[in-house]
Amino acid sequence: MTQDQLLGLDESHLILVGRGPHRLTAATAAAFNDMQVAAAHQGHNLQAASSWRGFERQLAIWNGKWRGERPLLDAHNQPLDALQLTETERLHAILRWSALPGTSRHHWGTDLDIYDPDCLPTGTRLALEPWEYEEGGWFRDLSAWLGDHMNDFGFFLPFAKPLGGSGVAVEPWHISFALESADQQLDPEALALCLQQADIEGKACVLAHLDEILARYVTASHTERRIR
Repeated sequence: MTQDQLLGLDESHLILVGRGPHRLTAATAAAFNDMQVAAAHQGHNLQAASSWRGFERQLAIWNGKWRGERPLLDAHNQPLDALQLTETERLHAILRWSALPGTSRHHWGTDLDIYDPDCLPTGTRLALEPWEYEEGGWFRDLSAWLGDHMNDFGFFLPFAKPLGGSGVAVEPWHISFALESADQQLDPEALALCLQQADIEGKACVLAHLDEILARYVTASHTERRIR
């Protein structure tokens, strides 16, 4: 992938998936389709809740959380008041659940957030929180099936465990196609230039902590690979 594709600035390498709005690389889309068919044979309606997100979309998420306009959660899924936090505290609180624009794996077209819409109770909104995929949650059976079979189709969970310290939270809904995602190398200088030119909230704080952000929240997930 080019640096613009890794940064979420270029979507020319992607294709539409089915009739919906989701976009993936051709190889990721083919592998995901095969996995959907296999899941359906076992009674699971495996669907994407989110796939490719560009830089501007990730920027909107970031800015909304920074300004307190979007929900912000702590490590225990409890609400935080963004405006009561220092800028550094706010930065780390956002990064626990949401990537810095330019660093999201969703920029690549190799990663998806998945769920089973048939298991979501009528009138209930998808939250994408860990409890939904754990014992007693809506998607526990789907999560268990993926744990047993997703490697067979080339997928893994990049956020299956905390990335050390107060890094990225566990995300049992986020799957990645290893054959195209495992070896991606983001250029820190290209990222810094992109952020300098962006209308991003907390820019000075972000740039001052960029090396730490990359080491703590990005590098581990960008090199993780769990294929048997």
